[in-house]
Amino acid sequence: MRYRELGRTGWKVSEISFGAWAIGSAWGRVDDSDSLAALHRAIDLGVNFIDTADVYGMGHSERLIARLKKERRETIYVATKAGRRLSPHNADGYNRKNLSQFIEDSLRNLETDSLDLVQLHCPPTEVYYRPEVFGVLDDMVKEGKIRNYGVSVEKVEEALKAIEFSGVQTIQIIFNMFRSRPAELLFPEAQRRRVGILARVPLASGLLSGKMNLHTSFEKDDHRNFNRHGEMFDVGETFSGVDFETGLAAVEELRQLVPSSATLAQLALRWILMFDAVTCAIPGAKRTSQVEDNTQAADLPPLTDVQMAKTQEIYDTHIRKLVHQRW
Repeated sequence: MRYRELGRTGWKVSEISFGAWAIGSAWGRVDDSDSLAALHRAIDLGVNFIDTADVYGMGHSERLIARLKKERRETIYVATKAGRRLSPHNADGYNRKNLSQFIEDSLRNLETDSLDLVQLHCPPTEVYYRPEVFGVLDDMVKEGKIRNYGVSVEKVEEALKAIEFSGVQTIQIIFNMFRSRPAELLFPEAQRRRVGILARVPLASGLLSGKMNLHTSFEKDDHRNFNRHGEMFDVGETFSGVDFETGLAAVEELRQLVPSSATLAQLALRWILMFDAVTCAIPGAKRTSQVEDNTQAADLPPLTDVQMAKTQEIYDTHIRKLVHQRW
């Protein structure tokens, strides 16, 4: 495992880290013993950064991570998120009272006195035009409730606005072979301001694993079943906003670029690491085998110019018109 600096935090975090949405909710059946085994295996393999949220199983994911930290001596940085528990989820809900309650709940779930990193959880665009929201987070840093804060965003526009606030340490944004727009303008600006980039949905909800086909089915409580058209939350969270059948066609072409010693998932993760602005990719995992497959991506050699050019060609042909200007 290799490590990269996370913005101005002073931390060096694993290039391949652990996304903990799947062990909390909305990804079908999951067993806590399997989830804990996956978390432990990740730490065994050098992962030192875990991304979660208070809404993942309504605290369940955070509580599992607290159990993990009790059983390990290694330094483990935990990023959580706040805001999606609001109902209705609107800009006015991002106020001092609600944010303070969310932070207190996460402190209790994670069994800690101070949260390593708190991210606003894909708030409405209007929030990024309200300095008072970021003032609340600044106050929480001064109080010692949180050490650092950042934002998880849907749109490049939101990310660019967020990094105008000096306290924002990190941007979490969807970035993968099917969602490459952040590299165009956001990445250079984030590097200039020394803001860390956390690449979420790195495998496009599993599409880029290469393990799906037209007959793949998903359980009722899996967002890949119930949110394909944005019924519950932003459609970009599911398959990166790409039509399933179109994505499968693009995957078939991407398979031709995979070395014999690797998987498509590993190639897709290594593609993300080709961008220096990215601090880490945070693929999810529910089982140890998924963790092992994901972390091996860090050991792959850099993609060749030919592979990178072909990836761009596939994106331009199949994907660009569907997603590029939308987010």
